[in-house]
Amino acid sequence: MSPRLTIPDPFASIPRVNLLYPFSSPIHPLQNLSKLATGSAAKGKGNVRVSLYSKREDHSSPLACAGNKYRKLEYIIPDILSSSPRFGAGVAADSPVPLDGRKKVTTLVTEGAIQSNHTVQVASVASKLGLESVVLLHKGTGGGLSSAQDKDAFLRTGNVQVVKLLGADVRMFEKPVAPKTQDDLVEEVLEDLRASGKVPYWIPSGASLHPLGGLGYARCAFEIAEQEREVLGHPGGNGIEQPRFDYIFVACGSGSTLGGLIAGFKLAERSQSQQRTRRPRKVIGILTSPTMRKPYHEERILRFARRAGEMIGLDPQADITMDDVILDDRFAGERYGVLDARTKETLSLVAEKEEVMLDPVYTAKVARGMMHWATGDEIEKELANPPTNGDQQVNVLFIHTGGQSALGAYADI
Repeated sequence: MSPRLTIPDPFASIPRVNLLYPFSSPIHPLQNLSKLATGSAAKGKGNVRVSLYSKREDHSSPLACAGNKYRKLEYIIPDILSSSPRFGAGVAADSPVPLDGRKKVTTLVTEGAIQSNHTVQVASVASKLGLESVVLLHKGTGGGLSSAQDKDAFLRTGNVQVVKLLGADVRMFEKPVAPKTQDDLVEEVLEDLRASGKVPYWIPSGASLHPLGGLGYARCAFEIAEQEREVLGHPGGNGIEQPRFDYIFVACGSGSTLGGLIAGFKLAERSQSQQRTRRPRKVIGILTSPTMRKPYHEERILRFARRAGEMIGLDPQADITMDDVILDDRFAGERYGVLDARTKETLSLVAEKEEVMLDPVYTAKVARGMMHWATGDEIEKELANPPTNGDQQVNVLFIHTGGQSALGAYADI
């Protein structure tokens, strides 16, 4: 069932079109993986019990291949349908460049790697709204295509097949030759559409650079905070605090899912009637691509979190700092979209132990990172500083952002 979310203004007043089921995406225990984690923790000096859970964003919406981008698009749709859209005019979508308000939007345009989950969800939304969609797939993004055993299959199966079934106009591009850039390719497509009488609305990859892109997961933070009561149980009185998820692991690709969560939890915890005395929860982003170095992503996520925070009622500079941005880049692998042997093992482990299918680009890497933290000594070290006497219960949440439809393109899994 859906929790009743109490969201304060001005956040509650921001327009949103619901794309989700009338109940929350479920949170369920990963019992067998929890046994592995607790068993590993017990080998240390402390007495730590680790309970792992998964929030199934891949079960969040009735639309095609449910995943994390639908939450972002819920806040973008009102602008798309507006008589005077504030955004979407071109690749600089994070700037307030309005569309020509004399005509309604006819076409959603977006881009991604060949097996992009984001493009599937944009195409699905376009279909639902009665709009056309143009999907630009870049062969040179990441290493999925170059490392594929069957390149022809990689180009026509998985998410590519799904996007085409949704009626999208799919266009594939080779890596542009300098001085032309990928943005130049996009602008050419937009200009061609305008010349043919269309009114295109540009949604950047992952919807992260869109000014509204972080709001969906700021709202999700409120949902998670409310679900904690049901999933983890109520405190037994006598001043015992409500149990909560101490660690939350999520993929960090384009960055606004993590940024939105950071802002949302800041506002949610401020809105609670009681101050927490325990150590703050940690939202940990697992980087899924080694293309750019960690400081680049940290600055970008801080920017996304502050932008969302300002819109929902926080003081972006005072309330959100770089200390809130926690990234782990040890599990990104050699290239975006490429699985190393250890991550393949994690994908198989989660399937065998929990009957949960991960995707090869994002969630398999996140699950590997989570299991590393849970079965190693990282959490135990943090709990030991400052030291705590007695048994310690640690609740860990893995946000499953979807993407399993790409599995069919990975012939070696």
